[in-house]
Amino acid sequence: MSLNKILPSVDWLGSYTFAHFKNDLSAGLTVGIMLIPQGMAYAMIAGLPPIYGLYASTIPLVLYALLGTSRQLAVGPVAMVSLLTAAGIGTLAEGGTERYIMLAITLAFLVGLIQFLLGVFRLGFLVNFLSHPVISGFTSAAALIIGLSQLKHLLGINLMGSHHVHEIVGQAIERISETNWITVGIGVGGILLLLGLKKWARAIPAPLVLVVGSILLVYGLDLPAQEVKIVGAIPSGLPSFSMPDFNWTTVQSLLPIALAISLVSFMESIAVAKAIQSKHKNYKVIPNQELKALGLANLVGSFFQSYPVTGGFSRTAVNDQAGAKTGMATIISALLIVLTLLFLTPLFYYLPKAVLASIIMVAVFGLIDFQEAQHLWTTNRTDFWMLAVTFIATLGLGIEQGIGIGVLLSLAMIIFQTTRPHIAELGQVPHTHFYRNVDRFDQVTAFEDLLILRCDAQLYFANSNYFRTIVDEKAIEKGNSLKNILLNFDSINNIDSSAIHMVEELIKDYRSHSIDVFFSGIKGPVRDAFERAKLTELIGADHCFMSVQEAVNQIQGKQNGRTVSANQLQSFVLQTNA
Repeated sequence: MSLNKILPSVDWLGSYTFAHFKNDLSAGLTVGIMLIPQGMAYAMIAGLPPIYGLYASTIPLVLYALLGTSRQLAVGPVAMVSLLTAAGIGTLAEGGTERYIMLAITLAFLVGLIQFLLGVFRLGFLVNFLSHPVISGFTSAAALIIGLSQLKHLLGINLMGSHHVHEIVGQAIERISETNWITVGIGVGGILLLLGLKKWARAIPAPLVLVVGSILLVYGLDLPAQEVKIVGAIPSGLPSFSMPDFNWTTVQSLLPIALAISLVSFMESIAVAKAIQSKHKNYKVIPNQELKALGLANLVGSFFQSYPVTGGFSRTAVNDQAGAKTGMATIISALLIVLTLLFLTPLFYYLPKAVLASIIMVAVFGLIDFQEAQHLWTTNRTDFWMLAVTFIATLGLGIEQGIGIGVLLSLAMIIFQTTRPHIAELGQVPHTHFYRNVDRFDQVTAFEDLLILRCDAQLYFANSNYFRTIVDEKAIEKGNSLKNILLNFDSINNIDSSAIHMVEELIKDYRSHSIDVFFSGIKGPVRDAFERAKLTELIGADHCFMSVQEAVNQIQGKQNGRTVSANQLQSFVLQTNA
């Protein structure tokens, strides 16, 4: 294996130029400045002290920059993973305690280990079991939960931790009289400032402006005396080396949420990485290498007090827009966080928690996808209801249950669709050798004595009975004029033993009632399966054709005087299905 496959950064390091560095420096500083308040805010979502958001923005960033295949992906704490972390650990320990922190660090280790193993065994395709409607529903609900979970900081009141929207809103209404209106003013003002600068002055780092301005405001007016809650003392220094908790009981309790975070975080990361890579043609995102890179970033980061991280949408977009050319931009962002940890943490003492809440709310409410729901309502009602069920389940039952139901919905839809494949009766387009679905094209001509069917999926144990049922129903519709059946296998790529057994019975049953069965377009893998099952001999070489037209020409050239009445055919079908 070549070095650049193990260490993809070798590709861009070998051709690195000063022009690249200038772009990476600008992007790295921009994202680093954005990451400082975001990292602290997202740590609060995870139920951790703000400093752990900065710890998670050091070692993991450097490792991903060296091992990842995306050159613009900005890795670090993100809202979704932070919420999943809180949901998974909140039932095991009280937020902010030493036990809670240790569980978060251990969770990062497990997430990293799972992602790395998935990458090693090339199992990145597993994320395909999460359909887009399910992800949209889950993301929208999670964004709503994340945003509303910040009400306690925005209103300045104490609310019990919960991941259920109705409980959060209910508590807030009950304790609305305790609202600190100065805190509300700071939080709402922060939201308006972020939205305003985002709309009219994108070049200005809005979170940094808000953080600096609010610190000066709180310090100058001595607002802590008015019960405005602030971040307070943040320890200086780099994260120290520490071991995760490898107690088997702890590992068992964290495994379900670790698996969920592994898949969800990778899915979020690979989605944004591919979206950004489409704008850059000088490299290719490799999913399994991304899994290894994210896995090692989380795994090694856990030994330096990091909680789970992944690639984020907003920071990646900023990184790309700011001109990032290589992973060096991410390394520069990490170095800025290191400088902050060493020298600048005392400056955040007077940072109001309402400002961090406003940063979180603006970031996550943008993830609520109204347009997707509206689009699916008009284009695909089935997908719309998948989105709606996942959304409601996540809101009502919780984060873990919501994504679990979403996965089950995705799998159920896959199973349902494959068990009822599209099967079309074909007719001839007049004066051509083309054959099309008789139910979709009025001008095609069906044959009275010949039934031509095309199945548009692989045949296997779950859909073979459905295929046979459709053949029988179409045969009954033809009545006593039916003499031949032609099965077009152009769209069948694979067939298992159950389906082969069904085909064998179909041939024998129909031929025993003077109705011959022919095949066209049998592909290599299916032909091989027929050979191994000795089915080719039963079918007969003179009953297999390259195309539908070739088969029709041969069938029409044969003279078959035997017929079967419609009643006899229906009786036969009922007997074979009994």
